[in-house]
Order: sequence, then C-alpha cells, then structure tokens
Amino acid sequence: MPNTSNKVKASAQPKAIPKFVDDAQERAFWEAVGTDVTAFFDTRALAPVTLKNLKPSTTSISLRLSDSLLAGIRREANKLDVPYQSLMKIWLTEKLAEKAAR
Repeated sequence: MPNTSNKVKASAQPKAIPKFVDDAQERAFWEAVGTDVTAFFDTRALAPVTLKNLKPSTTSISLRLSDSLLAGIRREANKLDVPYQSLMKIWLTEKLAEKAAR
C-alpha cells in the first residue's frame, strides 16, 4: 500500500545539485524517473508558504432563468452597482455559507 502521508523525511546531508550545461540537460535530470528532489534539499529547513494571490479555478456554467428572475437580479445588481453575474456569485456564496453553518 502506498504511503499517503504528507510528511517529508528529513535528509541529514543534502546531495549537491550538479552543474548543467544547458536548460535541456537540467530539465532531463529533474524529470528523470527516480530522481528524488527532496534528496537535494535540507527538508528540516522547510517552512510553510502562503500563496496569497492565487485565484481559485473557475468553471463556466449555463443556467436557464426565467426572464422575470433575471430582470430582478439585474435590477438589484444595478442598484448595488455591480455586474449581475458577480451579484449572483455573491448570493450563491452567502447561501452556501448559511447552509454550512447550520
């Protein structure tokens, strides 16, 4: 059974990274089957990283709404000076958070 642990084993003494002639040689080295990149770094010195500027991935959907419902959403969005699709995302996110809180 494969190890599904997220723990990285601490390497006592990291291996030296070889000198490469060009990018192609370096790429081939790192992509080679069996190359354990953790052997080249002192894993005891790893620190958590926060990637603040990542945008969540999105998926386009097609949604059929009655004309009157869409008109109402657009009217509310116009009052709030936001795009109607953004307002729909806000409302859906709020409703989902309410459901999750119950």
